[in-house]
Amino acid sequence: MEGRPQNPLIVQSDHTVLVEVDGPRYPEARDALAPFAELVKSPEHIHTYRITPLSIWNARAAGHRAEEMVGVLTSLAKYPVPQNVVRDIQDYADRYGRVRLVADGDDLLLEADDPRLITEAWGSTAVRKHLIQKVSPLRLRVDPTMRGHVKQAMIRLGYPVEDLAGYVEGGKLDLELRDRTSAGLEFGLRPYQTDAVDAFWAGGTARGGSGVIVLPCGAGKTIVGMGAIARIGRKTLILTTNLTAVRQWQEELRDKCNVADEDIGEYTSRAKEIRPITVSTYQILTYRRSKTEEFKHFALFSRNDWGLIIYDEVHLLPAPVFRFTAEIQATRRLGLTATLVREDGKEEDVFTLIGPKRCDVPWKVLERQGFIAQAACTEVRIPMSDDDRTRYASADRRQKFRIASENANKLSTLTRLLSAHDGDLVLVIGQYLRQLRKIALVTGSALITGRTPNDERTRLYDSFKNGEIRRLIVSKVGNFAIDLPDANVLVQVSGTFGSRQEEAQRLGRILRPKQGDGRAHFYSLVTRDTLDQDYAQNRQLFLTEQGYSYRIIDDREVG
Repeated sequence: MEGRPQNPLIVQSDHTVLVEVDGPRYPEARDALAPFAELVKSPEHIHTYRITPLSIWNARAAGHRAEEMVGVLTSLAKYPVPQNVVRDIQDYADRYGRVRLVADGDDLLLEADDPRLITEAWGSTAVRKHLIQKVSPLRLRVDPTMRGHVKQAMIRLGYPVEDLAGYVEGGKLDLELRDRTSAGLEFGLRPYQTDAVDAFWAGGTARGGSGVIVLPCGAGKTIVGMGAIARIGRKTLILTTNLTAVRQWQEELRDKCNVADEDIGEYTSRAKEIRPITVSTYQILTYRRSKTEEFKHFALFSRNDWGLIIYDEVHLLPAPVFRFTAEIQATRRLGLTATLVREDGKEEDVFTLIGPKRCDVPWKVLERQGFIAQAACTEVRIPMSDDDRTRYASADRRQKFRIASENANKLSTLTRLLSAHDGDLVLVIGQYLRQLRKIALVTGSALITGRTPNDERTRLYDSFKNGEIRRLIVSKVGNFAIDLPDANVLVQVSGTFGSRQEEAQRLGRILRPKQGDGRAHFYSLVTRDTLDQDYAQNRQLFLTEQGYSYRIIDDREVG
């Protein structure tokens, strides 16, 4: 194949793919790469993707074949695709499903079509400690309580296990989605939400029943969860991030489902109700008085006949919950998230213990269809004062980041942005409480932090929703599971180092469809020539992955 200058991809033998941003085929290339490659760098003109075994296995689980992946590369590459990349894609794609967990009566078996794979598993200390015996050259008997641990050990050998062992049915639950909400509004699953439920359920076969649905914030992940509950019709445990999210799940269930009030329970610090649908938090499950004590609330997993466990914001799942989830693999598991990126690198554990990615709808696709708002993303670069620059120069790395994040000049830029968006519903979000308290004081805005009592949070959120207050300052508690559908401007004054998952959550706060022109505005205030700017570049990877372009402007251009 001769060089094809109009094509945007350069595929390299180290499994990285360079993508030219300025060419006409860039949007096509970005969308085609997304299912099986991970974006790792996104400077102005050339973006870098990496193809990994896990990215290929997630693509396979979502129904993409090796031939499709190779076809994307060959059709969009400038130069011939290195043969080692083609072979590796074919090899890793072929590994998915070569080793399977199956049920045989009361026995749980690890099976393969190739006896060499069984020999390798039997010879691995990490796998063998979870096995009972070698049944045949193609089958090993597994300790049923170690189902998740076997899958973790096998993926580290390079072989993802396809779990076909099935699930316990769980207690029966009579729940149907309404045709109209409790307020009388028309309601039904959108086509992509139906597709997500179908992909998870997989016709009720053993190939379904576990996995992760990736949808933008504001696209109705909670509704997908309710659709899965209705489809399965079994008692359900819902785990989420905080008390506000618990309340919102309960409200959505009552609003959009034919379910009795007494069938919805709450298991939190303020109530310990076990009902056919029980909503709890990761915080209560991982609570213990000391590091030597047991997690006493883990009994919740076994205190009812659950047929489904929903992990809301699965990218935030705490390590102790992962450990327990490894031992309840006979229960159906649904993960909901806006991004599979985890800052702790535990994407493999999500894949093995919750399940592979079943559905991932690009944000820009839903924007084009009108299901989420159009978003204009802008980074505003702000200088530091001479005094702050001197302090910054002599500080250690962590202090440098904080000094840059709390740059006092951000307040002046913020007040000009607030004036420019007078009349809009504006969220201001940040990491550092001292900075946020000063912003609240100077702008006269309400402030919500982790210390704000839940009743007060609810009152302020409700006041913002109904337009009584038009500006709200929130700490990082605002990253997760707050439902403020009419917010159309978000200003990020500081963040958690280079967290892509945080960027996803924050952008998602303003993506519900809007009245009028439907446009939302997402601003990041960044201190020029500092670690704040360096980490902002990593957060921008998320925006690029989802197809958003962003402007970079000088603070003098604001106002």
